[in-house]
Amino acid sequence: MLSVNVKIGSRPLTLRVAVVGSGPAGSSAAETLAKAGIETYLFERKLDNAKPCGGAIPLCMVSEFDLPQDIIDRQVRKMKMISPSNREVDINLVKQEEYIGMCRREVLDGYLRNRAAKLGANLINATVHKLDIPTNNTDPYTIHYVDHTEGGAQGIAKTLKVDLIIGADGANSRIAKEIDAGDYNYAIAFQERIRLPQEQMAYYNDLAEMYVGDDVSTDFYAWVFPKYDHVAVGTGTMQVNKASIKQLQAGIRARAARKLVGGQIIKVEAHPIPEHPRPRRVVGRVALVGDAAGYVTKSSGEGIYFAAKSGRMCAETIVEMSNGGTRIPSEADLKVYLKRWDKKYGLTYKVLDLLQTVFYRSDATREAFVEMCADLDVQRLTFDSYLYKTVVPANPITQLKITAKTIGSLIRGNALAP
Repeated sequence: MLSVNVKIGSRPLTLRVAVVGSGPAGSSAAETLAKAGIETYLFERKLDNAKPCGGAIPLCMVSEFDLPQDIIDRQVRKMKMISPSNREVDINLVKQEEYIGMCRREVLDGYLRNRAAKLGANLINATVHKLDIPTNNTDPYTIHYVDHTEGGAQGIAKTLKVDLIIGADGANSRIAKEIDAGDYNYAIAFQERIRLPQEQMAYYNDLAEMYVGDDVSTDFYAWVFPKYDHVAVGTGTMQVNKASIKQLQAGIRARAARKLVGGQIIKVEAHPIPEHPRPRRVVGRVALVGDAAGYVTKSSGEGIYFAAKSGRMCAETIVEMSNGGTRIPSEADLKVYLKRWDKKYGLTYKVLDLLQTVFYRSDATREAFVEMCADLDVQRLTFDSYLYKTVVPANPITQLKITAKTIGSLIRGNALAP
């Protein structure tokens, strides 16, 4: 292959990068690359895809990724935590300017994808099937794909040669399989979109609900999240319990029944949620981001912000290590992205993993978890870390108080659990 810094005619040959998948991870990566003048190809199998997802995004994502208000369906300022014994704890954001954004993924993803295309990414409506992997550090990768813009439903088989690939194609990533990135444990999420009568929908105007209990999820939580003109009602559980997912969905429908009276199901969705990062997230000149890499947090199940952030961080590393697209980065160069990611967010994932292990293991510990959520110090720390993705350590007295309340809640939880 020609080295990147030679000229073809009068045009310098720039780095060629393919981004497979145009969710928040892929589109954020493609946007960053395109802004830097790097030749970018953004593959998306289904341009009208509506990924099953709770759709909650933190406040910091709105400003950090310059999201317009019209793609945010609801500004949630109230959360209701509901324990196995149906104890309800109300959590309210104190500052008027603070909120949790609720989005429909088809709207959010479409906006980010189109913005990347407008900035110069070459959007290709296609399904990627296979990679030809080079045997040295400079020859291109060959992507085999079916272009859906031509040839009707069957499409037309094509190939594209690129220098680098970013796999942003979700939990069932084809790119991850092609580079033998290894497997991970995953959970199954099941969700129904339910359109409610106007008077019922008014209840969820700026309110989201989270339910815990063995009847709604054996190892996660269930939710009722408000959207534009409907609510998303769903649950999740680990892969080993996937046979019970419909039973668990019936459980959340039963727990929230009086609030869903008159509702009409308009869509039923299910999808896998990674439980931890893949064993290998960079192989050769291929990097994984978002769900393909396994960037979903335990306990909260949050993935949208981390997907977009990982896509941007990966692309920024490529821009830096390629000197703005004038050289081909190596595997070692791409692994700089992993070092930066793990340094920034590794502790967050470990802490949330621990929280899920401690508080989601029984109805007794779930009772304790909900009781703890009533504490204002716990609420402040939790929302600061969620809304802004920064954790400000509590002062020693506050920390001791939270520790004591945690122990007390765990003890009382055993008595309260049904």
